[in-house]
Amino acid sequence: MAETPEPKIDTAGAVESPSLAPAAAPLCYVVDDDASIRHFLSLVLHGAGIDTMEFPDGTGLRAAIARRIPDLVFLNISLEAADSIETVIALGNISFRGHVQLTSMRGAAVLDHIKNIGVQHKLNMLPVLKKPFETDAIIKILRDLNLGTPAAAASRIDLDEAINSGWIEFWYQPKIDLRKKQLAGAEAYARARHPMHGIALPGAFMPDAEESSVIKLSEMALTSALKAGLAFSKLGLNLRLTVNIPVNALEKMRVEEIVRSHRPIASKWAGLIIDVPEEQIVTDLALASDLAKRLERCNVRLAIDDFGRGTSSLARLGEMPFAELKLDRSFVADCGTDKVNAPLCKTVIDLAHNYGRVAVAMGIEKAADAMALVSMGCDFGQGFLLGQPMPEERFISLLRQRAGANGRELASVDK
Repeated sequence: MAETPEPKIDTAGAVESPSLAPAAAPLCYVVDDDASIRHFLSLVLHGAGIDTMEFPDGTGLRAAIARRIPDLVFLNISLEAADSIETVIALGNISFRGHVQLTSMRGAAVLDHIKNIGVQHKLNMLPVLKKPFETDAIIKILRDLNLGTPAAAASRIDLDEAINSGWIEFWYQPKIDLRKKQLAGAEAYARARHPMHGIALPGAFMPDAEESSVIKLSEMALTSALKAGLAFSKLGLNLRLTVNIPVNALEKMRVEEIVRSHRPIASKWAGLIIDVPEEQIVTDLALASDLAKRLERCNVRLAIDDFGRGTSSLARLGEMPFAELKLDRSFVADCGTDKVNAPLCKTVIDLAHNYGRVAVAMGIEKAADAMALVSMGCDFGQGFLLGQPMPEERFISLLRQRAGANGRELASVDK
């Protein structure tokens, strides 16, 4: 299986993320007066296997350290530097042995002054992270500190062995409504948790896999997404989930039977999206049309994945039976600044809309690209900027954190 603005739920104060995993995950305190920054950092940290507590200022953090000591603190230096200084001193007074990451748009003199106070109190002060920062900068900090989920294994794994040994699991990446800045769905990605090599991406077990194994994995992905949808519906979220399935596997699968057996009972079930690579659709449009009609009867729709990577003519787009068109990462990368990618993105988005379909941008990693896609009218987006794939329990933990921050139930999303 192949491999994002943020749920619009404001954080008024500190909310602990109640992880469902039995083993305690590392904990990070995030202090920033900008809710969008707090949410962005929490998305990245949760995706890396780290729980978070969010605070709009240092007051909540100073109270929280009496109950639980974090492994890492992200502390923004706002205009009221006195609050940050008080927080640094409070961490020093409890002999905090984790790391402190200062973030700010303030000048060097203020930052150096606060960092020196931390050093005087024997705190582990990391190099200051200047705003704005990208996801890669956060991931590098976590890698350097050896915190969270280890980097994916590069070793080859036999897919049959992974399935039969129970190593396969499915992680979920947020899918965001770019205009409303709300969670609109999630996409499932297969992972193999090898006992020796750790987490492995599809590149480690999909190449050279037997067709029978791919079909078995596809059925597992479909079942997992349906069960996850049920878990999300219990939180009040009616999300349309996405799975990736090759056409040759999809043709031979018992999709209708699996859906009937595992779909949520909710009267307004949002249904599923199945991503099929563009080159597999265009080679047999008649088959794709038959599959689309068959699947639509059980509220499952097709999406064209990696659009633009293949050699199909844009003129044939209207013949393709799809509900969503997913722009290839090569179009999306630097579309906010690249004079070639920008008009290409806009053209493909407009084409999707002209045929009454939805446009989804994949691989969004930069804020400038996300803003450009919004201005182009792109409907949905996914990517590390908006949230990376994470285990189901961590995804649920993040949703609960957002809900708890508001003191209200999660809002349903019915697209």
